[in-house]
Amino acid sequence: METFKIKGEHIQLNQLIKAMGWVANGAEANSVIENRLVKVNGIVELRKRNKIMQGFKVEFNDQTVVIE
Repeated sequence: METFKIKGEHIQLNQLIKAMGWVANGAEANSVIENRLVKVNGIVELRKRNKIMQGFKVEFNDQTVVIE
């Protein structure tokens, strides 16, 4: 499990996936979200611009990150 520190109040889900290096670009981030491959706090998330805040847990492809 990794951690990711955000600078403001939140980061958009698709931006987080790209920042973690889990995908190559924003289009790929949007695609994996649309294909129900991403979970936020244990629930499949379909909102690409969902606001991910401190304490949230995001999972994709057997990888997990907790937001600090």
